[in-house]
Amino acid sequence: MVRNGPSILIIGGGAAGFMAAITAAETHPSVQVTILEKSRTVLNKVRISGGGRCNVTHAPSPPAAFSRNYPRGEKLLRKTLRQFDAESTMRWFGQRGVELKTEPDGRVFPVSDASGTIIYCLSETARSLGVTVRTRAAADRFDKDPDTGRFRVTLSDGEQLYGDRLLIATGGHPQPGGFEWLTDHSLSLVPPVPSLFTFNTPQSYLLHLAGVSVPDAAIRIAGSRLQSRGGLLVTHWGFSGPAVLKLSALAARELAAREYRFEIGINWTGSVHEDLVREEMYLQKTTHPRQTIAAHGRFGLPARLWKSLVEKAGISPELRWADASHKMLNRLAALLANASFEVSGKTTYKEEFVTCGGIALPELHPDTMESRSVRGLYLAGEVTDVDGVTGGFNFQNAWTSGYIAGKNMALSLIG
Repeated sequence: MVRNGPSILIIGGGAAGFMAAITAAETHPSVQVTILEKSRTVLNKVRISGGGRCNVTHAPSPPAAFSRNYPRGEKLLRKTLRQFDAESTMRWFGQRGVELKTEPDGRVFPVSDASGTIIYCLSETARSLGVTVRTRAAADRFDKDPDTGRFRVTLSDGEQLYGDRLLIATGGHPQPGGFEWLTDHSLSLVPPVPSLFTFNTPQSYLLHLAGVSVPDAAIRIAGSRLQSRGGLLVTHWGFSGPAVLKLSALAARELAAREYRFEIGINWTGSVHEDLVREEMYLQKTTHPRQTIAAHGRFGLPARLWKSLVEKAGISPELRWADASHKMLNRLAALLANASFEVSGKTTYKEEFVTCGGIALPELHPDTMESRSVRGLYLAGEVTDVDGVTGGFNFQNAWTSGYIAGKNMALSLIG
């Protein structure tokens, strides 16, 4: 291959790959940048994120606070976010004509509510900078010429491409085998397991309430200190919502070790201790003695959920507060503050697969995203052992690591 200037190869046409390509081309206008994507289309996770709206990032906050949303990678993000944080992301898209909005829960979306807006921005910006994008180009392996220091990437059809710098931005993979072509180069792997999933509770007495949600509930893994708090959604198969998704990320390795069979405890009140819930139940006997329990819920719970918990406590629909025994009210208090459910299996959250695990972070220089063991090799995005909770944090890591890798690949080729 004849080259007219320095070249960069990027394996992976996702968020991190495109951010790196654009940043490299802007930093070093004469560099030749090529994105290799194995699928027939690029930016596929961007397309499906946020139900097709694309949750670009999360409301900006200082790196120390923002990074706490990464069960794996917090220490790294505290450093990398200093170079390119959520505010930088919002400004970056704004400068390229994409208007963003921040929703009450902190998630950031394009005002268009269409992921196509983000895809168009990235694709057109890359095209305008002369970035070559090749689809259906699956990288099978790569090696490095010890004399020239150049990389050779061999595609699955046998074609070979050459580059002075190489970025791996292929995303996560559910099986260790998906990383073999990287570990062949002595890159250490943290075995991958799923993250961000919902809980299946096939024996739950609440399955008929699918669609009912509680804005603030606390959920914990029995027999551990793992817990989270937030919105909780009852589904046809079990439980979902921000509280569950966050807990699935925090407990990803432990739940994999348990083969996704475990017990959860739910406090439907959010933060009220069972003793105080019990006192509130007793108080109703004197303050509202004539009211029927089932028809007059407490703690702001949805009426259907309240009635189901009352029924589970063995309280008839017509029973008044005055006529309820302390034993009945104790059972209801326990269900409100510490309801127990057996989880048997998981379900991927929508179509968004996130991996806990990947190339070990000690392998990287955090200031550049370059490999410590293979000079000129860079890694960005979810291929590394970084994953965040739901809400735009995984995309922010992609933008951040892609920006840093792209900038430093280009800078290393100047001069």
